[in-house]
Amino acid sequence: MDILGATLRVCVDDLDKAIPFYEQLAGGRALRFERGGVQVAAIGCFLLMSGPPSELDLLRKVAATIAVTDVAETARVLADLGADIIAGPVPTPVGRNLIARHPDGMVYEYADRRP
Repeated sequence: MDILGATLRVCVDDLDKAIPFYEQLAGGRALRFERGGVQVAAIGCFLLMSGPPSELDLLRKVAATIAVTDVAETARVLADLGADIIAGPVPTPVGRNLIARHPDGMVYEYADRRP
């Protein structure tokens, strides 16, 4: 399992208002998509999310998104290390992801990217 980097998850009230700031901060353009009623913008190392409070409350429980080379392999490694796979692996608009709870209680999303 190779960890490629991490993305900071930021819940915002107004995605359209937040995007210009983060585009200038990160020096890149937003990749926008929707998932489960939540509007998302990926900009550099930031993942901005806006949507219904009930959805955002769930998303705030995930500390970060960790990019990996292969989510299926990551699921095996995490399980071997004692983590609980809460959800996934499942397909996403850009690859696959899973949600795992580490033995210390922290919850992370792991995602890979497919061409």
